[in-house]
Amino acid sequence: MKISRNWLQTYFEEALPDAEQLSDALTFHAFEIDGVEQVGGDSILDVKVTPNRGHDCLSHIGIAKELSAILRLPLKTDPFKAVPDLSPKSDAVSVSVDSPLCKRYIAGYVRGVKVGPSPQWLKEKLEALGQRSINNVVDATNYVMFDLGQPLHAFDAGKLSKKDENFAIEVRTAKSGEKLLALDEKEYALAESMLVIGDQNSGAAIGVAGVKGGMPAGIGPETVDIIVESANFDGASVRKTAQALKLRTDASSRFEQNISPELCAYAMQAVVELLQKIAGGEVVGFVDVYPEPQKQGHVSVTTEKVNQILGTSLTGADVADTFSRLGLAYKEQDGVFEVQPPFQRLDLEIPEDLVEEVGRIVGYDKVLPAQLPPFPKQPEINQNFAAVEEVREGLVEDGYSEVFTSVFADKGERMVLNKVDGVRPYLRASLVDGLQDALKKNTPNKDLLGLKEIKIFEIGTIWEGGKEEVVVGTAVENKSGGAVLESVFKPSEAIQYKKLPLSETERYQTFSKYPYIVRDVAFWTPAGTDEKSVAEMIQKEAGELCVKTSLFDTFTKADKTSLAFRLIFQSFEKTLTDEGVNPIMEKVYGALKEKGFEIR
Repeated sequence: MKISRNWLQTYFEEALPDAEQLSDALTFHAFEIDGVEQVGGDSILDVKVTPNRGHDCLSHIGIAKELSAILRLPLKTDPFKAVPDLSPKSDAVSVSVDSPLCKRYIAGYVRGVKVGPSPQWLKEKLEALGQRSINNVVDATNYVMFDLGQPLHAFDAGKLSKKDENFAIEVRTAKSGEKLLALDEKEYALAESMLVIGDQNSGAAIGVAGVKGGMPAGIGPETVDIIVESANFDGASVRKTAQALKLRTDASSRFEQNISPELCAYAMQAVVELLQKIAGGEVVGFVDVYPEPQKQGHVSVTTEKVNQILGTSLTGADVADTFSRLGLAYKEQDGVFEVQPPFQRLDLEIPEDLVEEVGRIVGYDKVLPAQLPPFPKQPEINQNFAAVEEVREGLVEDGYSEVFTSVFADKGERMVLNKVDGVRPYLRASLVDGLQDALKKNTPNKDLLGLKEIKIFEIGTIWEGGKEEVVVGTAVENKSGGAVLESVFKPSEAIQYKKLPLSETERYQTFSKYPYIVRDVAFWTPAGTDEKSVAEMIQKEAGELCVKTSLFDTFTKADKTSLAFRLIFQSFEKTLTDEGVNPIMEKVYGALKEKGFEIR
């Protein structure tokens, strides 16, 4: 999330450190920073909020609370301290929630607003985050979302239907074949599993819940009366809807994190107060549908458990200090801390969550490394796994390379009910077909791989004769195309796992998807010529397109030695042609002749 340093400063009396220091503080105690950029006189931090904290830290207040704890800077103001006042109640708007996917829905009815440009301070704050200013009403809802983390939406009440002079909002699933013209001026076909906001009096959809509002009730210059929505929608439902519609928004990215339904009231109060300041209007009242209020959580942890997990020797005072800095209400007795997480901290559920809070606020750099104790008993042996490892190591020692082929086949005994491969709907009854295909694909690349022959194997499951078995198959290149053998595993009789050496591979490199060109060059040299220095010279002259140079033949006659090198040319950007490689080879020939070597 883009976070404005100037915006954060509004939460503190004391001046905040510069952006670089804020970045370091967050990186070492909370979240990674993807970058910092200057926008006018502001520093914008791109904070990579982790998924377990998206419910409270995709907001400026969430990041401000983190910095308050990390830097020991008291907050000047905390919008979540006072209980929000949503009065008066209003009968002018009714709300019907017909789905468990909506945990809370608050509608605020405001009459007599004047829609127009936002004040300069509001434009600057939103634009610093890369947001386009639209009008004072829409900007107010966006401002509160970026400030507190609760998405909001405003509907033009004048575009809604009335019944007995009252408006009716409904939260329901979409009807079969229902479509919506969204605020991005695109029409979306809605599935019956999707949650929508509707005008109950007319039956029309006016928004996709948690994702996007609709044009039928969009705010415009002519808008006078508005209904503000502050609601809580199921995260999984919003994510599926946004993915299906290919319409991910700032609102959906927050609902996906399953934010607290308690947040709705705080955001509603904040946005209505802001609207009255910048757009005028009279608050008629509110409707709050909240059938199952969020319960107060309780999590306990002991100082002993904190130290046991972290490997530290912190005191009870250290643990208490961390909880106080984070604003976590707690009671402590005999080293046991009973914590009441704030409503927005949905991630604090088990003792280990509290241990993590202590560790990151104290600083993981303060946790000294310690040797793990030896495992107290001999590990149990999985005989099948041991057999697989034994066979695998033996084949690798014999020069085989392991491959993994598809478990799906054109024919077999078992058809897959939920097919992921529409072309091959059966489970394989043998490894043979897959290995033959892999052998065919790898054989043309043996020059590039520096191999004289292709030897591959696979260890996998087959379904044959009404049973499931793990088998090993090997394939070796020959004149007829290849020979494939297959055998069934037998459980190992090993009483312990082998201590295998660690890999000495220092670097892995991907293959180019473009075909390569092979060129051979043979020449006479004086007997005793250093083959390695000749290879280095050829590689240097051939340049970067020569990905491999290898000596494949040598013999001595009288006082001369014939050396034959194979050069592999390949590009990661395009298919090479003879016309492109010929000049390079001419350069190689020229360098060899300058050395006095005779090209054969």
